Amino acid sequence: MGFFCRSAPIRSTTGTFLRSFRKLQSTASIIDGPPVTETNRAEATMKRFWKDVDIEKRGDSFAVTLDRRSLKTPSGNTLLLPGNKKLVATLVATEWDNQDKLLKPHALPITSLVSRAIDSLGEDAAREEVCHALLEYFDTDTICFHEDYPPQLVTLQSDHWDPLLEWARNTFSVEIHKFESILSNKQPEATKQRFIEELKTFTSWEIAAMERATYITKSFLIALALVKRFVTVEQASIAARVEVSSQIERWGEVEDSHDVDFHDVRRQLGSAACLLSLT
Repeated sequence: MGFFCRSAPIRSTTGTFLRSFRKLQSTASIIDGPPVTETNRAEATMKRFWKDVDIEKRGDSFAVTLDRRSLKTPSGNTLLLPGNKKLVATLVATEWDNQDKLLKPHALPITSLVSRAIDSLGEDAAREEVCHALLEYFDTDTICFHEDYPPQLVTLQSDHWDPLLEWARNTFSVEIHKFESILSNKQPEATKQRFIEELKTFTSWEIAAMERATYITKSFLIALALVKRFVTVEQASIAARVEVSSQIERWGEVEDSHDVDFHDVRRQLGSAACLLSLT
């Protein structure tokens, strides 16, 4: 149901990542401060200037380096990954190593997520603000609004949405309404409070992943199921496009549109899932 697809209230983290680099680049030449970082230089020129990408152990953490210089976040923090996230550090390094002659911001999804977690979600107050913003998607959660026509859509809703609703109800012992009209779409306050309590237990990495997944799928519950590992990236991607899949079954696929959108959703959800890796 297209009515409930809203734009994310927070700008793309990749876009923010690069805009911050631009700001740092412009101010560094005007005022005294730290030298322009290698990552700022990449954003300013939009060209690959480094030869080697590596991962270095820094105490109990991992740092990604470009020609032995540490990669930094938009806020100037060294991009450090804890010891249990070596896989994430490897993925960040791979993103930068895979950049060819020209820098492709859209090809840095893990880097932008890690930066978001480090720069913006380290404080309790910031995480709480994001938690409440994400919960706003619950009242208009796509998977809570079911249609009784066409048959293809009814089947897809039953196959991909009902299991998620049942999981959420049973896992968190809450009541979740399923609606057939846009005239009444308020979920129980007790349920919202239970979800807020759950989100408050999340680490900055989990909140970053939850945020991206919610904004990509326009569904609080799909994102929660992904973060809690109830569904895979593939399953979450399919659940997020049930309505589109129904249209494709009826009218056919629009080449270079439907397929591209689906792969973009999978890429973004994949980055969120990878961020949660503990290896």
